[in-house]
Amino acid sequence: MKVNEIKEEPRIDVGVVTSKEIAFCLHKAACLEVYRSTKAKKLICEDKILLPEGEYSAKVENGRLSLYYGVQTLLQAGHRYRFVALEETGQEAFFSLHEVRIGIDFHWDRTQEQCFVGELHLQMDENSVIAINRLPLEDYLLSVIASEMSAHAGLELLRAHAIISRSWLLAQGLGKHLQPQAKTTEQKNVCGYDTESEHIRWYERDAHLLFDVCADDHCQRYQGLQQATTPQVKEALRSTRGIVLAHEEEICDARFYKCCGGLSEHFESCWSDSPKAYLKSIYDHAPTRAKAQDLRNEAQARAFILSSPPAFCNTRNQEVLQQVLNDYDQETADFYRWNVHYDVDELSAIVRERSGIDFGRIQALIPVQRGASARLVKLKIVGGKRSLIVGKELEIRKFLSRTHLYSSAFVVDECRDPKGNLTGFNLQGAGWGHGVGLCQIGAAMMSEQGYQHKEILQHYYPQAQLLQLY
Repeated sequence: MKVNEIKEEPRIDVGVVTSKEIAFCLHKAACLEVYRSTKAKKLICEDKILLPEGEYSAKVENGRLSLYYGVQTLLQAGHRYRFVALEETGQEAFFSLHEVRIGIDFHWDRTQEQCFVGELHLQMDENSVIAINRLPLEDYLLSVIASEMSAHAGLELLRAHAIISRSWLLAQGLGKHLQPQAKTTEQKNVCGYDTESEHIRWYERDAHLLFDVCADDHCQRYQGLQQATTPQVKEALRSTRGIVLAHEEEICDARFYKCCGGLSEHFESCWSDSPKAYLKSIYDHAPTRAKAQDLRNEAQARAFILSSPPAFCNTRNQEVLQQVLNDYDQETADFYRWNVHYDVDELSAIVRERSGIDFGRIQALIPVQRGASARLVKLKIVGGKRSLIVGKELEIRKFLSRTHLYSSAFVVDECRDPKGNLTGFNLQGAGWGHGVGLCQIGAAMMSEQGYQHKEILQHYYPQAQLLQLY
């Protein structure tokens, strides 16, 4: 999106949860509007319905959205409901959603109770219901930067993250789902190709067709009011209001992740083959102009991954890690360097389950192509029944773990018994996440060492500039 397209703070639609039935609580009395379809602006009834605070649920029945107050049926009409608080709530919760799933399919997968400000929209998506939170962008960011980080993180880190989270969201373009030509069912925007020998996939961030962004790691973590309680979070938003990263009049698609493992990665290694000047591989260490190693060479990649070179994110400083990582993120102790072992039968079962492809008994994992940070872009899986080259990085991580590997920067060692029979595979890896853009743990250490947010952003996005849009 061009920087001149944003003149004032926008309102956004956040898809929080999709389920066959959604249970929620209104903490304030509300006005309900019922719409005939997911796109229609016309109300079914011009008279607005007043609802008391209390426990509600919604599900699809007979092709319509049904609303329940406790066990009492209130409505069975329309495809979209809009709930608006009768009085201003400020930063007090208007509604809460029960059993919200976070970290979907990753190793921190769990459910939470989450509270929200703004409007609640319930929308049919075939036989499911989507709970959507509509609110001003800056209110959204108040939760995002405390959900991605700890709300107790250092101020300069929170400022940096406020800017990149705002930049990333605006770069995607807002309101596409509200256009008349937009599709009316949610789909994943999956890109890639298949041939006899290759299966290549990547997942674009503009995948959502019924809202602007989702609330989980696919887009940005947005976990409601309970995450945004500290003065430094509010100050980080106040002092960076409307500021974005930009490059050549475009708002930067500012990606981020947990830990680079020593070097960050090129954008095109993980997504489309369209390089971005501000998303290049950099060495995560001072001085910031240190030349990044190129670890596309297999021998150099192995030497790098099996070592522990100095980097901002190479830390066990628990005080800083407790500031930057949420409680469930702290369950991941080994993120700079990690190790996973599988016996052959276990790995064969995982690959079959996660890929839907019967490779037979896995015989070898062969690196085909690496990115500049040693992350695998393509990996050949050799089985007793078939062989296939798999990519890009997220698809590799998915195929080789029930909850995704921490990253695709790993080397493989085969394990054999005394007779030379293959018994298993040992994967030694580096980093946590795709590695493109800002390394959250590295940025936290930079903040701890006295770097200002502008210096942190210049380190991770070297050709981007700061601009104030509103």
